[in-house]
Amino acid sequence: MEIQKVGVVGCGLMGSGIAQVSAQAGFPTVVREVTAELLEKGLGSIRKFLQGGVEKGKMSAGDMEKTVANLKGTTRLEDLADCDLVVEAVSESLALKREVLGTLDRAGKREAIFASNTSSLSITEMSTFTQRADRFLGLHFFNPVPLMKLVEVVRTLSTSDSTYKAASEWCRAIGKTVVTTGDTPGFVVNRLLVPYMLDAIRVYEQGLASRDDIDSAMKLGCGYPMGPLFLTDYVGLDTTFSIAEIMFNEFKEPRFAPPTLLKRMVLAGRHGRKTGRGFYDWSTNPPS
Repeated sequence: MEIQKVGVVGCGLMGSGIAQVSAQAGFPTVVREVTAELLEKGLGSIRKFLQGGVEKGKMSAGDMEKTVANLKGTTRLEDLADCDLVVEAVSESLALKREVLGTLDRAGKREAIFASNTSSLSITEMSTFTQRADRFLGLHFFNPVPLMKLVEVVRTLSTSDSTYKAASEWCRAIGKTVVTTGDTPGFVVNRLLVPYMLDAIRVYEQGLASRDDIDSAMKLGCGYPMGPLFLTDYVGLDTTFSIAEIMFNEFKEPRFAPPTLLKRMVLAGRHGRKTGRGFYDWSTNPPS
């Protein structure tokens, strides 16, 4: 099927980015949030990002207006009923996803494709929350969505070829590069990235090197744009911990086990950039 209208559930950091790139590519896009306040906050962040692009000369004021015109906000899941593709981008809670996907499944048209933006949960398990396992897959975007070019397209054993093709074509239409992966915790990127981040925390925890030396070593020695501890702050220590736990529970391999220091920092509310403190102090610019 051809995807013409898109729905996004969640207008937070990831959901707002997905809605933005969809609308910017010319797709009428409906984004749903649970309250009017959260919805306005998400739409406001989109407008702010677009305005910044206009001010930097990266897009015209006319293109910004077209993008905004393609966007519609709502607090009702039923308003996504006529969408050809619905991307779920709510919190990483299976109970919440079950509720959202079940409601969407009953309200949406039968031929619509459903996708989850989860970074670590089972796409196959989420597909069982619906009656459309053949039209269900994962579309894992990366933060910040408007700038990051990759989407992991996650096929389950039940995902049909036509669903995979339509979703992949839509991803390319919004300017993304597609990599295809099977349904396994972490997919490709996090399966390789998270153990690297956890090992950096272990090196720091064991006192083998300082925070700055660890990050400088990986930036200058490997040519990475940011060091692993800075990256963990940027992603979120709580998010990293959650993904690591899911992968460890699945594979039972020590490399996926969250270090004790990571767990203690999460319990202390030091989640990184989002809370203002992690391995770095984000109250300063640049973080110190």
